[in-house]
Amino acid sequence: MERAWPFVERREELRSIEAAVRGGAGRGILLAGPAGVGKTRLAREAVVLAGQRGGTTRWVVGTASSRGLALGAFAGLLGVLRGDPTGLVTEAVRAFLSGAGNGPVILGVDDAHLLDDVSALLVHRLVVQAAAVVVATVRTGEAAPDLVTRLWKDGHIERFEVEPLGQQQTGSLLEAVLGGPVERTTVGRVWERTRGNLLYLRHLVTGEVEARRLQPIRGIWRWSGETLMSPGLTDLVTRRMGELTEPEGLVVDVLALAEPLDVRLLAGLTETSAIERTEDAGLIRIKEVGRRLEARLAHPLFGEVRRARMGTLRARRLRGQVSRALADAGYRQPDDVLRRAVLALDSDLVPDPRLLVEAGRRAGQLCDLPMAVRLGRAAEAAGGGFEASMIVMGAFNGLSRPPGADFAVLAAAAGTDVELVRATMAWAIDLAWMASRPAEAEAILEAAESQVSGNDGRRRLMALRALFDGQLARPVRAIEAAAAALDSSLLPDDSVLLATTGYVIGLATVGRADELATLVTNGVAAAGRAGQYAFLRFPLITAQLLGLRLAGYLGEAVDVAHGCWESAQGLELPTAIASVLVGDALLAQGRPVSALRWLREAYAGFEPFDGAGGFEHVCLIPLIRALALTGDLTAATEASARLRARQHPMLQCLRPDMLLSNAWLAAAQGLSTEAITLAREAASVAAAAGQSAHEVLALHTATCLGDRSTVGRLVALTQQVDGPRARAAAAHAIALAAGDGDALQAAADTLDRMGDLLAAADAAAQATVTYRKAQRRGAAYRAEARVRRLIRGCEDVATPATRATIHPLPLTDREREIGALAAQGMSNREIAHRLVVSVRTVENHLYRINTKLGISRRAELADVLDGYLEGGPCSRRLRA
Repeated sequence: MERAWPFVERREELRSIEAAVRGGAGRGILLAGPAGVGKTRLAREAVVLAGQRGGTTRWVVGTASSRGLALGAFAGLLGVLRGDPTGLVTEAVRAFLSGAGNGPVILGVDDAHLLDDVSALLVHRLVVQAAAVVVATVRTGEAAPDLVTRLWKDGHIERFEVEPLGQQQTGSLLEAVLGGPVERTTVGRVWERTRGNLLYLRHLVTGEVEARRLQPIRGIWRWSGETLMSPGLTDLVTRRMGELTEPEGLVVDVLALAEPLDVRLLAGLTETSAIERTEDAGLIRIKEVGRRLEARLAHPLFGEVRRARMGTLRARRLRGQVSRALADAGYRQPDDVLRRAVLALDSDLVPDPRLLVEAGRRAGQLCDLPMAVRLGRAAEAAGGGFEASMIVMGAFNGLSRPPGADFAVLAAAAGTDVELVRATMAWAIDLAWMASRPAEAEAILEAAESQVSGNDGRRRLMALRALFDGQLARPVRAIEAAAAALDSSLLPDDSVLLATTGYVIGLATVGRADELATLVTNGVAAAGRAGQYAFLRFPLITAQLLGLRLAGYLGEAVDVAHGCWESAQGLELPTAIASVLVGDALLAQGRPVSALRWLREAYAGFEPFDGAGGFEHVCLIPLIRALALTGDLTAATEASARLRARQHPMLQCLRPDMLLSNAWLAAAQGLSTEAITLAREAASVAAAAGQSAHEVLALHTATCLGDRSTVGRLVALTQQVDGPRARAAAAHAIALAAGDGDALQAAADTLDRMGDLLAAADAAAQATVTYRKAQRRGAAYRAEARVRRLIRGCEDVATPATRATIHPLPLTDREREIGALAAQGMSNREIAHRLVVSVRTVENHLYRINTKLGISRRAELADVLDGYLEGGPCSRRLRA
């Protein structure tokens, strides 16, 4: 079905056009830009808008076929005219303006570069004689009639360069066209392919939707698979590229298969003169990178078209030539080796198992696991032996469990103790995370520990044991095993990463978050050098975020999560994992609406990966809470049911978080007793496992939900748990138990500074209730005003406590108005003058306001009204 493509509001362009055409007849604007950027649509919108303000609108189009005819573009408007060119134009002006009425005439001229000379003279005359407002478009790089060029060169009309859409504009357009949220990565990929060219964008999206490669997954539009160019888009791009000679086509084809390339290397494969001609034609771009010149295609779709039309044998031959040229030129850095091997995979070269193994390791280091599998399989077929198989199985450890991945066979093929350990570790990881069978995985580990005699193998197994212990909620054992494994400087980087991840999980959950930074830095460095398990840097950062969140270092958590997401771009599964981290960090700050978008994208991203080794479980936990807080109780209930059905047995360390999400769901459903019971259960589970940081969060959640019995344990935990959360939670619990409104307000201050806005709002709401019970009306109104301000910071999402607290301000409209002016700092006389009332009237109103609100000073009035008036401080609202 054909989709409607709405006009994308381009504020800057429309403002410039509006300023140009509002000057009256004889003015106008010329919109210049490459084909497909939206010049015509923009010009039409401008003409329509100008016509709506009064006047007559006319529209003409320059075409190649009408260029040979005098006034060809205006033929449909002017009828038959006769005479020499000068007289003809005078008669044409008269005919053009006939029937226009008294208002201005607005003329749109599309593709003005294709006007015949007489039509160009007519347009020029209309502008110079102030007979019409002209909105014209021209294509950059195309020759235009001299009189069209002189319109802007002589200053008669303005020239405005219409740029392609930016990535943000592209995302907004995609969501408008597709009718739903579009994954950020998909927006980025679409923009990279089309570079914001509206014409290309429309054809690409239409083709990919029809092919069902761009489709909604779990409520989020995602683009998966490789682009297959539609005939319409292929034709558009081919016409833009023009006719190419064989040497020019070779330049474009080589870059289509292997860009970017050093210009000297490209010249060795093609002809220098052809490189120059393709650059002049705008088909390739040359950029200085360091001390060399690098060549790339000018547009990504040029490569798509040439690859699609290239014969198999030609493509294989060219890839082989480039791979050999890179080797001969001394390209031997790890990324160069990977590039050479990828080119060689689908070339006419004889497979080199050593090259393929080395490249497979590098792909693993870069977390490009699908490519690691491809290279490893090719290395196996070429005789790469055990190392080739380890590359494949190691990559499978980070992907969904594929059919035919026989880890037992790999273990049986091991020839040394170290090989047996490496194969056993891969097998145990597969069983534990991909097959969800941790008991079998631990049994295999125990069997290997009894078979291996060397210290090297034992330390490697101990590193994996630390990760198992951390995720199975045995934090003390995880810390001990990791410390023992890391005690040796000989531990290989893969095992350093395994041990560090287990160590960080253990420290995070017991409450030793202040020790994480150095460990994580060392672990990430090891990941950069590791091969088989480099992808574990994402679980490592997940563990770091858990520690920061539990400790209350919430701003740092958001920064780390965003950094992780940036580093994951271009990698499908890691991007989904990082999206969970961003969503979870934002949710911890009390920004559930923003968090929900990230979490939905992550949940959609896990769909192809069959649970993603437990990361779908990790995602569902904050997703339940975000859905509950934003009021989508049906979706929250469904997510909770899915989590129960698909809980991952390796993620016992997150069981308290799972219970807390269900507590928030119960609270959103109005089941306050059940919510507190679930929060207390989460605390008990955490306490039994020695997860003190989780216990703090669980008890504080119960406090926010109204439980007054958490004081003793929270106070005790302040001596055990790092970070600001434990102390803030204890202060909150003490204040609630004592029924101390001022202390609750102080607790809200602390939580606000920590960055947990929802918890701060809950404390302020409890202060409001406390003040009301004590009949402290002024304090109650100030506390409620603060609740309202905090809710705005929480993206207008309220918890059950805050929702139950909020009441309308008991003031009349006139009292609100006078109170707001007084809070702004105006004197009674100034207020009276502004509202045209007597000073006595103002005084009487202020007296009633103070009596109703229980306050006595104007500063107190400002505190109350700033919270109640929508949009922030009342003074700012009044000035708006």
